[in-house]
Amino acid sequence: MRLLTLRLTSGDTATGTEARTTAVRQDGDTLTEIPGFSDVGALLQDPAWETTAKEANGATHALDGADLAAVVPAPGKIICVGHNYRNHIKEMGREVPEHPTLFAKYAESLIGPNDDLALPQESDTVDWEAELAVVIGKAGRRIPESEAADHIAGYAVLNDISMRDYQFRTIQWLQGKTWEKSTPFGPALVTKDEFTPGPLMTSAVDGEVQQSTPTSDLVFTPEFLVSYISTIITLNPGDVIATGTPGGVGHAQDPKRYLQEGQVLVTTIEGLGQLTNRVVKEA
Repeated sequence: MRLLTLRLTSGDTATGTEARTTAVRQDGDTLTEIPGFSDVGALLQDPAWETTAKEANGATHALDGADLAAVVPAPGKIICVGHNYRNHIKEMGREVPEHPTLFAKYAESLIGPNDDLALPQESDTVDWEAELAVVIGKAGRRIPESEAADHIAGYAVLNDISMRDYQFRTIQWLQGKTWEKSTPFGPALVTKDEFTPGPLMTSAVDGEVQQSTPTSDLVFTPEFLVSYISTIITLNPGDVIATGTPGGVGHAQDPKRYLQEGQVLVTTIEGLGQLTNRVVKEA
């Protein structure tokens, strides 16, 4: 099952125009509203979310031209994992870690899968990082790795856009990783019964492939990460774990390469979908 968050504008000349979002289920080229849920994150708060989504028969919309928001627009937590692909660890000159490297990202950083990606005024070293995102579907604390899959709702595509100059100002990365409106996320949550990590993940700038690695080539698997992170803090429905990026980032190239105004960044995971983000100057 594929679940998305759709932006809608409705109204008339008497009442004015009102913007809203709604959770939808994708069936081929049709999106069906899941009544009562403003987005996929809200839907996941329902313990019976899978049945609710499968049985939904709300208003329908065409997928073509749909205005999609970040699939979970306001997660309670976004936990990101650094140095989780061996080829990226190598290109950055690091050692394979014994434990996951974790940092946080905040909901204000998220944008939709086709939204413009704004270059901030303060940084000219804006880099790409294609990532597999895990979305939590059931709450848990100290979840055994053997039970972690039961807590995963599904998977989505994310790009952890990184402002490298700010990231490396100190040994703590957060300030380069959570810039407002910088992180494309979507297009859909694909439930775990329809996707198993393994298919190819790529990022391309103006059609030139920069990253290309199977999503199975992880040091720490999604199940291990769910178990490890839940040891530290309760994971709740709608929380997101960004599992790390493979080799091919611009900062590791010689000469270094960064996103420029007018370029188009495309991030794809086979079986999950595609993010397509045009790079613009921040207004």
